[in-house]
Amino acid sequence: MGPLASIKVLEIGGIGPVPFCGMMLADLGADILRIERPQTAPAPLAPWADFPARGRPILPVDLKTAEGRALIKELAASADVLIEGFRPGVMERLELGPDALQDVNPKLIYGRMTGWGQSGPMAMEPGHDINYIALNGVLSLLGRAGAAPTPPANLIGDFGGGALYLLTGVLSALIERGVSGRGQTVDAAMVDGSASLVAAILGFRAAGVWRDERGVNLLDTGAPFYDVYECACGGHVAVGAIEPPFYAALLEGLGLRAEDLPDQMDRSRWPVLKERFAACFAARSRDEWAERFAGAGACVTPVLSLNEAKRHPHLEARGVYVDVGGHDHAAPAPRFSRSPLKPPAAPLPLGEACADALRRWGASADRISRLIAEGAVSDGDPAS
Repeated sequence: MGPLASIKVLEIGGIGPVPFCGMMLADLGADILRIERPQTAPAPLAPWADFPARGRPILPVDLKTAEGRALIKELAASADVLIEGFRPGVMERLELGPDALQDVNPKLIYGRMTGWGQSGPMAMEPGHDINYIALNGVLSLLGRAGAAPTPPANLIGDFGGGALYLLTGVLSALIERGVSGRGQTVDAAMVDGSASLVAAILGFRAAGVWRDERGVNLLDTGAPFYDVYECACGGHVAVGAIEPPFYAALLEGLGLRAEDLPDQMDRSRWPVLKERFAACFAARSRDEWAERFAGAGACVTPVLSLNEAKRHPHLEARGVYVDVGGHDHAAPAPRFSRSPLKPPAAPLPLGEACADALRRWGASADRISRLIAEGAVSDGDPAS
């Protein structure tokens, strides 16, 4: 099931964007085998809680051994894609870099995910999401006027600018391979991808309608009609009434008249408008405002917690969140008219279902038996 059902992917285990990219490839139907180092200490999360690991078996392999490296080369010979997230040079030192594996399989798409990229003076520096989006200017955009920048969890660097750009690169290389018949290497860097995400704002800045100052612009809480307001109950509503019809509906819902207020686009009077809007929203509860604005076309929505969101009628109707083993998962996305996606399944413990995966990848019964004997595949796997 899924549009990638014919694609085989070898994922060299890591944290952050690589497993999330692996999850998306698995959600889209790819046959993925994730490689992880043998477990020598308790994992930070129980297997069921590692949600980005869903959709594929995890094979423990010690890449520091000749046998482990030989197994990776065997698997790469029949793979369409390999993705990895080590610092530059690590896979080469293991003799598993792009040149080595593309010698074995010239059609292999080799996807590399790093924070700083494979080249440049900081390529070998450590870092996390917050560092990459700090250096490329993205973090400077996030936050309210007069306040410090607000890190957006790790959604922009790791997942938006990292995993999704690795996924885009891999899928693009697969399409190109259909023309050339050759594989290639994809260099995806979080510092690159997250910078790419601000293309529109760079355009606003070039046109002189965006200032290098937080909380004073159209989309960063500067505008009173694009902000979050506290309600009488302590909850919040999100307002995005930019265009004139939406703004008119906002004023009508708040019981305000345009002729009694400053002009919507008079930036010098935005503080006055914001004060009026805040007073209005503070007079009712979040849910009262949600009911009042339902269907009004004002771009006003309640700010829901994750627990509340799964019960919202629209999200329920679309199945945005699904129950997997008693826990909330986001359903696979996007959706396809002819290639339906499988519902997600709970992440598997290390080694489980690997024997069956290895059979699909062409491993012989003797080879699988040796891997079970060596502990690389769980002998408790029902498929073994």
